Amino acid sequence: MTQTCDILISGGGIAGLTAAAAFGTAGFDVICVDPKPPVIDHDADGADMRTTAMLQPARALLDSAGVWDELAPHAAALEVMQIADAATETDAVREVKAFRASDVSEMPFGWNFPNWRLRRELLARLDTLPSVDFRPGTGTTRFLGRTTEARVGLSDGTSVKARLVIAADGRNSPMRQAAGIGVTTRRYGQKALAFAVTHPIPHDHVSTEVHRTGGPFTLVPLPDRDGMPCSAVVWMDDGPKSVARMALDTDAFEAEMTERSCHILGPLTLASPRSIWPIISQIAERLNGTRLALIAEAAHVVPPIGAQGLNMSLADTSTLLDLAVANPDTLGDARMLDAYHAARYRDIRMRVTGIDLLNRTSQATSPLARDARAMGLKALHEIAPVRKTLMKLGLGVQAAS
Repeated sequence: MTQTCDILISGGGIAGLTAAAAFGTAGFDVICVDPKPPVIDHDADGADMRTTAMLQPARALLDSAGVWDELAPHAAALEVMQIADAATETDAVREVKAFRASDVSEMPFGWNFPNWRLRRELLARLDTLPSVDFRPGTGTTRFLGRTTEARVGLSDGTSVKARLVIAADGRNSPMRQAAGIGVTTRRYGQKALAFAVTHPIPHDHVSTEVHRTGGPFTLVPLPDRDGMPCSAVVWMDDGPKSVARMALDTDAFEAEMTERSCHILGPLTLASPRSIWPIISQIAERLNGTRLALIAEAAHVVPPIGAQGLNMSLADTSTLLDLAVANPDTLGDARMLDAYHAARYRDIRMRVTGIDLLNRTSQATSPLARDARAMGLKALHEIAPVRKTLMKLGLGVQAAS
């Protein structure tokens, strides 16, 4: 059996579900497939305990997709982003530089959400859209792009003819591979641990990256839990060290993570299961093929620094949606997809390169390199025009010239 639609989305993660909601709200006929049904309960096996800080442009997309009002009550605003630098594995913090949203905007930098919550609200939105057919438990098996349409085989034995295929199917994207689009990958030998903590000192809507060696330890505000201030943590370090910490018992892990946080929020108490994943940078050679657009991790992967990953992904969707709405009669043709590549690729390369540099700097082990990192942070913070430009670039509201 063959079905037709305007858009076939391969991938039902946060990026794919957001794209389905955005294009469905705009009136396009959408089929979205993913081989794994999304987990939408934080207590369920396989729940994604990571969080995502949605920056200002992401909020605009979620609002246009009809999901922001349901998400907003579950948000923790990010009013300040600060970077704390320590000289060695045991030293206290020697430099703390704060970047305040009020310097560049009347709104917060962003709003932090648990990933499982994002999936829950996005699925609820899709249930209200008759133009969206979400098929969890179904994956893509083959792709053929032609001038007038794409043909996609599905794991349930059916096939779909679509004017546009959006690959939101991860860093090992089957659709990207089927289209023969290569990638450039950098590996750092790092892994990241993600979990939630409670702490006695309120976070006051401040997100903090603590830099020593191996990678940053980042505390991102969450709404209070059981009457206690709560934060999400992403802890990047050398792979073997992260694997060893994953195996620690709770008491030992809490002691080590509190020490690594430099006690900025007081003793940390583990408030969720831990998850672990490898850190890479990756960028596709192109963002488009015949009748195919790459978004999210199918197009680019960055270390979790500066809340850039998913926000870059939603910028992909926003750009693609604008082009589709402006040219509905030529949806998915070569001219539209070339325009998409041209609009996004330079910004993506700039951000992948910048985050790669920040991550390699955060891994510094020699005293000279750590001193250079501290001096660079101080200089970037104290030159006001540079500080404000960097904050706007981080928000995604101003492109590099």
